[in-house]
Amino acid sequence: MEILTDPVDVPELAAGSALTIGAFDGVHRGHQAVLAETRRLGDAAGLPTVVVTFDRHPASVVRPQSAPLLLTDVDQKLEVLDATGLVDWAVMVTFDADRAAEDASEFVGRLLVGTLGARLVVVGEDFHFGRGRQGNVALLRRLGADLGFDVIGLGLVPGTGGPVSSTAVRRLVAAGDVEGARTLLGRDYEVRGTVVDGDHRGRDLGYPTANVAVPPQILLPGDGIYAGWYLDTDDRPRAAAISVGRRLTFHAQAELSVLEAYLLDFHGDLYGRGARVRFVERLRGEERFDSVEALVAQMALDVEATRRSLA
Repeated sequence: MEILTDPVDVPELAAGSALTIGAFDGVHRGHQAVLAETRRLGDAAGLPTVVVTFDRHPASVVRPQSAPLLLTDVDQKLEVLDATGLVDWAVMVTFDADRAAEDASEFVGRLLVGTLGARLVVVGEDFHFGRGRQGNVALLRRLGADLGFDVIGLGLVPGTGGPVSSTAVRRLVAAGDVEGARTLLGRDYEVRGTVVDGDHRGRDLGYPTANVAVPPQILLPGDGIYAGWYLDTDDRPRAAAISVGRRLTFHAQAELSVLEAYLLDFHGDLYGRGARVRFVERLRGEERFDSVEALVAQMALDVEATRRSLA
């Protein structure tokens, strides 16, 4: 997959492309269905498959006070798009105040047709874009009739309790239902960050943890204890008992949840290194213990539950 930035001038695409456009936060099964159909139709017409996406969630510019936390950062989104094997070109559009104010018709004519040579556009039936979300499938079809491209609006992929969407995935992750989220994503939910220095309490308790600082715009699973996988810079998955929470036994009040991962059967220095943490199963909710001894006893049980979960 080739990655391009906006504005771009790509002769290979000016000759024609099959494309889809959207935020693609999470690249969930609904997104994957759109990608697969774009690829299928593009291959049939001899056109490369193009994904047009954004360097940030549009809501973070249009309505920052209510913008959702993200399921994937930019790098992760591009990696997952590439891993589908369905995309030839990913076009990363800078979404700023000027872009938010751009007329939907102008955006289509300038970028989708003028630069990317769109001959086929595939989107979900609920797709909106442009200033004030004025653009939709109906507008795309009218523009396509004038500018020479076909438009396919796909129905939403059904999931448990409703259609598959980024909003549905966020709801499950926030509730700690990482297994439900995996069903909608088609993979384990993963967050990324850097290992930072903590209070070393885990080491004193016999369970040294990697304190992973996750960017604040990324959604953490709901507070609790999880079984999952920890990937260091060597990309090797290591079994981990993962805590997301406010460390209630030691802190009466804490505003933010912290992600700590205890790597089973591992000894080494991880400080300052990048980390990817994948959540497989929620083992229990976060609890406040009356004594350190009770906490340590429960941590031992959590480690054994993690081994069983990941076996």
